[in-house]
Amino acid sequence: MLGDKLKNYLHLHLLVFIAGFTAILGKLITISAIPLVWFRMLIAGVLMLVFIKLSKIRLKITLKTFFKFALAGIIVALHWITFFGAIDVSNVSITLVMFSTGAFFASFIEPIVYKRKIVWYEIIFGIIVIMGVSIILNTEFKYINGILLGMSSAFLSALFSVLNGKFVERHNAATISFYEFICGVAFISIYLAFSADGFMKEDFFNLTQKDWIYLFILASVCTAYAFIASTHIMRYISPYTVVLTYNLEIIYGIVLALILFPIDEKMSAGFYYGSLLVIATVLANGILKNRRKRKSLSGIDIS
Repeated sequence: MLGDKLKNYLHLHLLVFIAGFTAILGKLITISAIPLVWFRMLIAGVLMLVFIKLSKIRLKITLKTFFKFALAGIIVALHWITFFGAIDVSNVSITLVMFSTGAFFASFIEPIVYKRKIVWYEIIFGIIVIMGVSIILNTEFKYINGILLGMSSAFLSALFSVLNGKFVERHNAATISFYEFICGVAFISIYLAFSADGFMKEDFFNLTQKDWIYLFILASVCTAYAFIASTHIMRYISPYTVVLTYNLEIIYGIVLALILFPIDEKMSAGFYYGSLLVIATVLANGILKNRRKRKSLSGIDIS
């Protein structure tokens, strides 16, 4: 019988696999990025509300807090739109590698939000990441739109994560996510109400059976379940281990894409060299951050 610690580690890797599978679903779903994100946030918001009611979690917040959550909801909506948009105009591999640069956007956003100084190695790592992206850009310039959208998605994801890090200090994570989802839906709905490809389109809700199935999996397993399960995992596994392990999302996603879409996902050698440089730097950054945090807690100044 598996021990509890091993079960939690296996569960964590399942969640990382699910995160990597999100990009695959974005490739499989035939509707464009904006309606896709609208359906995802709507279904996930309903499922999250059910979870909140069953768990008897308090939903009451102040108007000021609501506006803060609304802003974060708009940011995460734009993050997902640019993420799936990058897949539409390039492929899964390009999108995931560009998305991994979010850790370095966070390194420059965090000092502003938390009012701390930038660490010297974060600047060096940022330069190395730029070098890796440059190699990819030079060898895969035909995917320039996907590269730009992927990096935009990474920036928005980093901004959203930093803001949420402030929110969870005072509010329940499920409550935060619920308001972010519904505000994201409201934001996208304004666009869809006036867009020719939005609600005015006769077949907007007339999706194929496969699209409905993939959307439900995306909203339930990859969004609502992944959130609830990751919150549970954090009780038994250190946040550092969780964050570092989630970097494998890129590898899982690219391997899955190569298996499922071998023609679309076959890239040049330069792409893999650049990707290796980016991914290795992301992992090194996580390791050094954890080391710095441990020394800081031990009272050692390593600034």
